[in-house]
Amino acid sequence: MFEEILVRHPFFHQLNPDQLREIALHCEQLNYETGEYIFKEGKKADRFFLVLHGQVALEIHDPGRGPLIIQTLCDEDLMGWSWLFSPNRWHFDARAVKPTRLLAIEGSWLHEQIEADPKLGYLFMSRVAQIMFDRLQATRLQLMDIYSKEPAQPMRGRKL
Repeated sequence: MFEEILVRHPFFHQLNPDQLREIALHCEQLNYETGEYIFKEGKKADRFFLVLHGQVALEIHDPGRGPLIIQTLCDEDLMGWSWLFSPNRWHFDARAVKPTRLLAIEGSWLHEQIEADPKLGYLFMSRVAQIMFDRLQATRLQLMDIYSKEPAQPMRGRKL
């Protein structure tokens, strides 16, 4: 079942059947209800996720304003690369916006595989880099949208 999901997803194209079969052995399906957290900022990052169905908000917490949604992910989006980089902690919260079904891949096992096989490692990291680039661009556009709507601040220290 998991192998079929991996075969259909563009992220896993160019992997051979043995690699897909092995990855599928290290997957599990997880279900989350609306409002339930998938992971929290600062906690141990140990999984890589594929959104099978539903919607997930990536959030940061602002003490003055509460949670701020950075990006919303939906069907077939990939989530979670913090397990790749030390100190292996999540940098955002991920919360289900509606009932969500995920495919979770064991991060420590996957990390061992991409280190042991340079070709797999290059393929995997180039695709993760593309996702990171796309998310950075989306965040940039969101910031431009936020700051273009704020009223100009009055100048301080000058009398008119």
